[in-house]
Amino acid sequence: QVQLVESGGGLVQAGGSLRLSCAASGRTFSTYAMGWFRQAPGKDRDFVAGISWNTYYADSVKGRFTISRDNAKNTVYLQMNSLKPEDTAVYYCAADRRWSRQPTEYLYWGQGTQVTVSS
Repeated sequence: QVQLVESGGGLVQAGGSLRLSCAASGRTFSTYAMGWFRQAPGKDRDFVAGISWNTYYADSVKGRFTISRDNAKNTVYLQMNSLKPEDTAVYYCAADRRWSRQPTEYLYWGQGTQVTVSS
């Protein structure tokens, strides 16, 4: 069982930055692939970034977002720079034993954190 808690969301102007954190419970955090997903109102939950042995990014955030993890702290981060209004969404972190871009492949989810980017 893994419990995930996101933090770091908020309101920011276009061009600004935010860093999201996802703290995980459990002693086997390092063995899990982690993903960040986002969901805007009325839209599907979309892949943003992921990390296992490698890092992966959606084309829409490549070069602006960076995913990282600190296994000693059981935490995964999403550094978001050059934010755009279209990045506005609820951001979720997810964990599973296997890496995937598909949200349906992830067993464990956090509660989400709102990111709002004003123009």
